[in-house]
Amino acid sequence: MSKQPASTSPPASPDDELVRLRRENAELRALVIDQAALIEQLRQRLQELEVRLAKDSHNSSKPPSSDPPFKKPAPQSLRQNRGRKPGGQKQHPGATLELVAQPDHHVILPLSGACACGQDLSELPATPLPERRQVTELVIRREVTEYRTVAGTCPCGCGHRSAFPDAVRAPVQYGPGVSAFAVFLTQFHHLPYQRTADLLASVAGITLSPGTIYTLVQAAAARLAAPVAAIGEALIKQTVAHADETGVRIGGKLHWLHVLSATWLTFFAVHAQRGRQALAAIGLLARFRGILVHDHWSAYAGYDCTHAYCNAHHLRELIAMAETYPRHRWPPALIDLLCEANAATKLARAAGFAALPSLMVEDFFTRYDDLLITAASQHPGAVRPPGQRRRVKQTPAYNLITRLQAHRDEVLRFITDLQVPFDNNLAERDIRMPKLKHKVSGGFRAVAGAQAFATIRSYLATLQKQSIDVYQALVLTFQGQPPMPRLD
Repeated sequence: MSKQPASTSPPASPDDELVRLRRENAELRALVIDQAALIEQLRQRLQELEVRLAKDSHNSSKPPSSDPPFKKPAPQSLRQNRGRKPGGQKQHPGATLELVAQPDHHVILPLSGACACGQDLSELPATPLPERRQVTELVIRREVTEYRTVAGTCPCGCGHRSAFPDAVRAPVQYGPGVSAFAVFLTQFHHLPYQRTADLLASVAGITLSPGTIYTLVQAAAARLAAPVAAIGEALIKQTVAHADETGVRIGGKLHWLHVLSATWLTFFAVHAQRGRQALAAIGLLARFRGILVHDHWSAYAGYDCTHAYCNAHHLRELIAMAETYPRHRWPPALIDLLCEANAATKLARAAGFAALPSLMVEDFFTRYDDLLITAASQHPGAVRPPGQRRRVKQTPAYNLITRLQAHRDEVLRFITDLQVPFDNNLAERDIRMPKLKHKVSGGFRAVAGAQAFATIRSYLATLQKQSIDVYQALVLTFQGQPPMPRLD
């Protein structure tokens, strides 16, 4: 008996098959579109990660200390070569060791030994020679002054007793020099409290506990509160001021150290927040009406003053763009333009000019606009898909170009007003030393210690800018007479 073939469904009609194929084709097309979109997303993500990995101190705002040791970038200075030889230049004051007019000690070296004839040289009359040689030495020692009172009786029978000086209030205490030196080491040279105590004990035999040093720091901050408040009030009257902020750890939590700087003045403040809440609590920028130089942090933008943006940040961003898109000519061209304009403003200031020639300013602005138009054509913005409500993520290049176009006047403020510097380095230099203290000590244990540091550092940084002896000022501070810095 032969096998019967298995039953099968009848073949579809040509129309049904056509419908099926069209449906399958549409599904495949949709799948291809979805996969293409996914590939583009992954490509962009890969590019973002590659750019992120390539960022270091030379093409971003990351500090050099964050650069990995195996990837130290080759130095790429944007400064123009001025043809100077390395080292000290002519007319530089230098730090040459010189003879002093009044040495503390004199040593006359007598003749010794014997002459060939047998005469003892020490018995000969000697004449001092004009040649002098001096040895400079450091002598650090403890010096204790004891005060005693006396009593006496007047012929009329009244008894009298002398009084201790007002500053001598305890049986044993530290003088203003010791107190000033401890604060000098911790707040100016950034030594931790324990290391400061060890140093004083080792070189001077003075035993200070870290707790005592903390008390001295708080006392210095209290005495300097009035001068520092005056510094803040003077800053809001400046024509040009600089602002910046950096993170600090207090009790293991992130806080922010804010700085407002001018050529002769520095003011620090600590706050738990970074943005507008912190700036409002500090209370200076709300009354400032001059030109504020900053790095385009959004919290500064809302204040009613003229703004100027730091071009050192822009140069680093443009370097990153040039490395990411090596075939594009606009990033290096824009770098050259900004550096050229900066050089022109420096020459104008050196020559005593009040402003750049109007034709030169117009030329810089025109070239700037043309370069950004070219850049925008090469980096169009991403379009929001139909039906999507959320904002579309744009590329770093698009964001940079858009920002430079929208804020052209703020970016090029240094060209139109020679009072405005090219960058925000003044504030960044002020904040560099507090960052060093944070790096050495690992942060602050309490808010009170951070606030005291901000107060003292405001005063000392201002004195340093004005070439006033910082240590002697601290000695006078503990004597109740802190020198008032220049405020105009």
